[in-house]
Amino acid sequence: MAPVAPRPVIYRMPVHFGAMGGPRQAPDGRRFDWSGAERDVSSVTFVSDPARIAALLPPGFRVRNPATVTVDVQRLRKLPWLAGRGYNTLGVKFAAEYRSASGAVAGSFLAVLWENLADPIISGREELGFNKLYAEIPGPRYVGRSLVHEAGWLGHRFFEMRIDDLVPAPASAAPAPALPMLHYKYIPRTQDWGEADAAYATMTPVNHAASVHDRRTGIGSVRFLKSDWEQLPTLFHIVNLLADLPVLDVIAAGTVRMIGATDLGEQTILPAAAGEENAAAPNAAGGDARRIDRSTSRGIV
Repeated sequence: MAPVAPRPVIYRMPVHFGAMGGPRQAPDGRRFDWSGAERDVSSVTFVSDPARIAALLPPGFRVRNPATVTVDVQRLRKLPWLAGRGYNTLGVKFAAEYRSASGAVAGSFLAVLWENLADPIISGREELGFNKLYAEIPGPRYVGRSLVHEAGWLGHRFFEMRIDDLVPAPASAAPAPALPMLHYKYIPRTQDWGEADAAYATMTPVNHAASVHDRRTGIGSVRFLKSDWEQLPTLFHIVNLLADLPVLDVIAAGTVRMIGATDLGEQTILPAAAGEENAAAPNAAGGDARRIDRSTSRGIV
C-alpha cells in the first residue's frame, strides 16, 4: 500500500535516531493508504451500575444514560504501517460525556485498551492518549455458531467473552449512530513524582473510512476474572474493578467485519474540564492542583 500526502514530522523516543515510523508516518514521512486494512470486531454491550462506572471516570467525565459498558475484541489485519501485519485488541468503553467550559461532548470513554503488540501500544499512548496496556490476546475459537475470546498475561487468563447463536443481522438491525471516542491522557513528570507532564482529555472524532462487509448478532456474555497481585502484578487492580461491574442486562452482542480505516491523525485535545485543572495526577489524594480530586469528577447525566 503506497504512502500518501505528508504531514509534519512526528518524533518519539529515542529521538536522537531520527523520526520513527508508525501508524501516522511512513519511513519517508508521508501518510499511509489505509483503504485495504481489515478489522473483525466481536462485542458485547451491557447495562451496569452507573455509580460504579462513575467511580472509574477521570475529571470532567460523567456517565450517560443508559449506563452501558461495551467490551470488544478486535483483530486487525493488513495494516500498512506494519507492512501488512496485524495485532489483536481488547477494549472496554463506558457511555460517557465530557464537560468543559466550551460545552459537552457525548461519546464512548475508552477506559482501557489491551493490545498484544508493543508498537501500537507505544505510539497510541504517546501520540493519541489512548489508555493502552499489553495482554496476550489469541484469535477466537469457533464452535459451531459460537465464538469464544480470551485474554491473559504471561499465561494467566483474566478475561473471557462468548457469543452464541450467531446469525446474519437483519437489515432492520441498523447499528446505533456513531459517537466520538473519548480518552484521558496522562504522562508522569520525571523527578516530580505524583505530578504530570501531561494530563488532559482527548477525542477521536467519528470517521466513515470503513465499509461493513458482514454483520452478525448473537447472545453474548463477558467476564473479567478476579486476580491477585502474584497473578497480575501490574494489572490486577484494573481487572478486579472491571470484574466488580455488575452485568444488569446484555442489550447487544455480535460481530462485524470491516475494510478500510484511518491513521487517527485527526485526534484532538479537548478543552480543560469545567472547574478542573488539566494538569491533574490520577489519584484520590487531592490537595495539589496537579492531582485529581475525585469528589468533583463524579456524576451521571
